[in-house]
Amino acid sequence: VQLQASGGGLVQAGGSLSLSCAASGRTFSIYSLGWFRQAPRKEREFVGYISWSGSSPYYADSVKGRFTISRDKAKNTAYLQMNSLKPEDTAVYYCAARSGGYTSNWLMYDYYGQGTQVTVSS
Repeated sequence: VQLQASGGGLVQAGGSLSLSCAASGRTFSIYSLGWFRQAPRKEREFVGYISWSGSSPYYADSVKGRFTISRDKAKNTAYLQMNSLKPEDTAVYYCAARSGGYTSNWLMYDYYGQGTQVTVSS
């Protein structure tokens, strides 16, 4: 499975962005999907997770209620809808896929996409 994240950009605080994670490979539908981010001079952190079926989403407390993860199996694509963005959401965002269940541990994923930059201005 190859993953391609896109949709990043510059947005003002309070605004919204939608990131996409497009996958190649016929078996993408059986993988669960995680989103992570890494801000400058900070460690990579978990943002959210969605199961292979599209159910059971998990979110980091810092984004809960503002971010929503979804997936479209027919399009082999997962999405991260980000609303009410804050300057502290500024980071490079990554998607990752795994064949197992929920985990917030980046190292436990099997496939990784390149990052997409999200910058939130104050």
